[in-house]
Amino acid sequence: MMLTFFDTNVLVYLFDTDSPEKANRARAVFGEAVEEGRFVISTQVLQEFFVTVTRKLAVPLSVVDAEEAVRGFAELSVTPVDVPQVLAAIGRSRTMQISFWDALIIEAALSVGATRLLTEDLQHGCRFDGLRIENPFL
Repeated sequence: MMLTFFDTNVLVYLFDTDSPEKANRARAVFGEAVEEGRFVISTQVLQEFFVTVTRKLAVPLSVVDAEEAVRGFAELSVTPVDVPQVLAAIGRSRTMQISFWDALIIEAALSVGATRLLTEDLQHGCRFDGLRIENPFL
């Protein structure tokens, strides 16, 4: 099965009332991936999601609503971030000139065998060891 790894920004758009077009697109790709059993995220994504939706949205979610969303995502497929991934991300960020956090997302996606990474943060169409970067909002 071809897994699709979701970066934090795609999940945040599910709750962003200031970006209705992106919210609609995020709902479509999220719904499709969940329905087909291809959705996967990491514990890093859960952490970043909680902070972003409670502090950085124009209309932030309450802590209770954000926790409910995190619990909902956690019922799907979540992979933990481990020390080997952190070390690999340090190396990838250094050699590829990308942020550590983006490199850690890539390492988590690769660790579960994902073939797609949906994100706004990396160049659309790039490949990292069999993982294709896709910006669902283009």
